[in-house]
Amino acid sequence: MIVQTAGDGDAQFVITMDQHTSLAGKFARAFGNDRFEPVTPLDIVLYIVEHHDAGWADLDKEAAVDPNTGLPYHLVDTPFEKIIRTSAASPDFNSRHHPFCGLLSSMHSWGLYNGRYGLSDKVLLDMMTDDNRAVAGDMLDGELARQQRLKAELAADPETAGWIDEDHLFQNYKQLQFFDTMALYFNCQPEGARRETVFQNVPERAGVDVDVTVRPLGDGVYSVAPFPFAPEYGSGVSFSFDGRYIKPDMGRRAVDMDSIAVVSQTVKLVAGNA
Repeated sequence: MIVQTAGDGDAQFVITMDQHTSLAGKFARAFGNDRFEPVTPLDIVLYIVEHHDAGWADLDKEAAVDPNTGLPYHLVDTPFEKIIRTSAASPDFNSRHHPFCGLLSSMHSWGLYNGRYGLSDKVLLDMMTDDNRAVAGDMLDGELARQQRLKAELAADPETAGWIDEDHLFQNYKQLQFFDTMALYFNCQPEGARRETVFQNVPERAGVDVDVTVRPLGDGVYSVAPFPFAPEYGSGVSFSFDGRYIKPDMGRRAVDMDSIAVVSQTVKLVAGNA
């Protein structure tokens, strides 16, 4: 899960991973204009964006509590033995829908441990204990083998062979990373705590990337430059995402999520000056 920051003792906005990926999917559906090519193949890429963290479903249902916070474990604080299972479970889930979904999901899992294929300087493997690194290494070797199998399957079909052209494949991968990290930007911090940030390596088209800057303007409005969304959204588009406000309780071991009302937060994105 994702647990938004808040003041000491205040209720915090807790977001399940399917609520997170739903926001990423909304960005993907709105993405594309004369400068930024939309996602292609549309339905296939939208599916993986909306399910890229599907392997977290069982953990989210478990809703185990972090004894240090009295809240469900935040994404990056989830114990290794729990989080490692999600890394292969998400590609397992997506591969059942379509081999290209499985390929992008596997690349997403592999990239999280390896600096997003060089797009990020955060390399999770370098932060692990030797024992955990060995376990993660076995999982990652399995994902590389999965990728080769899926690429071979896609290459054998004339309809999908072009999708694994390296420039096109990494255009889709970078789009997924943009939608994911932009959703995390809004999920992890509440209004008033978000700061100007730059999303690097956002693809305009295959092989051509730019930086996209998001700047808070106040009252839930954010400028985005260059603006990567459809022309009809240039004057502003609102995106909402769901979660639950939960107060810390150091005495519990799990949270009954079904007993807590689901509410939404909303942000509005407007075209900024490139």
